[in-house]
Amino acid sequence: MNNIAVVYGGYSSEREISIKSGKYVASIIDKNKFRVFEIDINKKSWLAVDYQKQINKADFSLQIGDEKIHFDAAVIVIHGNPGENGVLQAYFDMLQIPYTSCNTLSSALTFNKFYANNFLRSFDIKIAKSIVLRKEDREQEKLQKFIDLVGLPVFVKPSAGGSSFGTTKVKKEEKLQFAINEAFKEADEVLVEEFIEGRELTCGVVKMNGQIRTLTPIEVVSKNEFFDYEAKYNSNLNEEIIPAPVDKKIITEIKKISEKIYQLLNCSGIVRIDYILKKNELFFLELNSVPGMTSESIVPKMIRYENLNITELFTNLIEDVLNH
Repeated sequence: MNNIAVVYGGYSSEREISIKSGKYVASIIDKNKFRVFEIDINKKSWLAVDYQKQINKADFSLQIGDEKIHFDAAVIVIHGNPGENGVLQAYFDMLQIPYTSCNTLSSALTFNKFYANNFLRSFDIKIAKSIVLRKEDREQEKLQKFIDLVGLPVFVKPSAGGSSFGTTKVKKEEKLQFAINEAFKEADEVLVEEFIEGRELTCGVVKMNGQIRTLTPIEVVSKNEFFDYEAKYNSNLNEEIIPAPVDKKIITEIKKISEKIYQLLNCSGIVRIDYILKKNELFFLELNSVPGMTSESIVPKMIRYENLNITELFTNLIEDVLNH
């Protein structure tokens, strides 16, 4: 029986959500086919949760009594650093341990919104205008020119990060610097992005047995100013409508664009791609290479809506990487 590490936790503000996601994923993996180990990674320790034993980082092994356990594959469920930015993927690559999510390069690229946006823009994917600010060069002149170009409101967000931590919708110019400072608490680069008014749609994409499958898109309606952290994780503050109540042509288009983006970024496993629909135009927002996977998260809702068996889906993902 193959030993599978379900890795969750991480170093970012998304740690608590990652733990919930990881525990849910560990609970639905087929225990008749795989021996599942929950591994909680934080800055101080890498802990095999059920055994309260530390992982040996030299070879990602676990010593339990006389048994030394090596892992045949990893399921990465860390949102943010180090599981969504390519760092953990590079570590597993060096140890030749396969994993079910995007590879090192794809993860690093998609995690940095500014780089991902510019890469995809070159392939005619519609994306809001934006500039990037770095800590060492908070260029007021560049920022002012951008505000003059696109007007207010704008979104200020960490260029690398998730769950809308550090993200602010800025309506007044005097609030800009505060928003920028908040975003810098989450990342070394900050994105200032044109506000596009429209409806927020999201589409899950998964590759199994070499085949890409797009899941039924959902419309997300937030009762807050935007789909921020509070709205994402408080069901009273958001509504997730499946299928998204839009024209069938838009459903077809979002699936087509999502498959194209998945291929362009050379993704693997399950991802979620977010958009803004303005009139009949779709604007790419971001790609989540390790999307939320609690029982109430968006992707599991899509999986249930399509009558897919989530246990079988993860069996396919794990067997794919074991047999690769």
